[in-house]
Amino acid sequence: MPTREMTADDPLEDFESRSITLDGVTKIVRVSGAGPAVIVMPEMPGISPPVARFARWVREAGFTVYIPSLFGRDGAVATVEEGTAVMQRACVSAEFRAFGANRTSPVTQWLRSLARTAHKQCGGPGVGAIGMCFTGNFALTMTLESSVLAPVVSQPSLPLDEPSGLEIAPDDLRSVRERLDRDDLTVLAYRFAGDKWCRAERFAAYTAALGDRFVGRVLLDSAANPAPAPFFAEVVASPHSVVTAHLIDRTGEPTIAARDEILAFFTERLAG
Repeated sequence: MPTREMTADDPLEDFESRSITLDGVTKIVRVSGAGPAVIVMPEMPGISPPVARFARWVREAGFTVYIPSLFGRDGAVATVEEGTAVMQRACVSAEFRAFGANRTSPVTQWLRSLARTAHKQCGGPGVGAIGMCFTGNFALTMTLESSVLAPVVSQPSLPLDEPSGLEIAPDDLRSVRERLDRDDLTVLAYRFAGDKWCRAERFAAYTAALGDRFVGRVLLDSAANPAPAPFFAEVVASPHSVVTAHLIDRTGEPTIAARDEILAFFTERLAG
């Protein structure tokens, strides 16, 4: 895969832009690749160059990538001003539950329908899903859709006001646990040790709820890219984005090992 500059806007020219209507709601979805489907949900503040880079890695591993445009300007470098404005709008959007634990974001219903549609389009045993930051827990909620077989939860940041809270309604969480047990599924999860948006208390809450179905990985802060885009450097202001903005694209780096583990997880569940 050709090397791209992470400090310039990404034209996303190698992705097809599809307008997809599900449950009466229309969203733009960037699609590329062949093979079983993987839904790559962008982190705040949108489909940045590092998010697109990760999606291309998934594509090159043998999958059809679907990146729904949930907020922000597709392909944009995450600046402080634009990123902060996007985050503020998302926090008051009816689609998301940014504050208050034990509530499921309504947008996850649309994402479950997207997974079902992608499975029909791409075939294979099922669909993979990865959520990051604002969308982190969405991949877990999406397992309520039977086609989702490989959920990855990366630096789940909601709810923003309760470090030990989970962004999912109790009934949904019970149903997720039943699904994981019934179909022998596991959830991969990642965070940096010093992440102030996804703290140790949140992973402890996942473990309490899901037991050994939850496989959490905690990376040392020293493994994070020290020079991410301005939004991450100044607003996020802590190691955070494991496989995107804070990934160090160099052989032997812990963030590359995390990326490779995720790709292997998708391969085992969807193409093995």
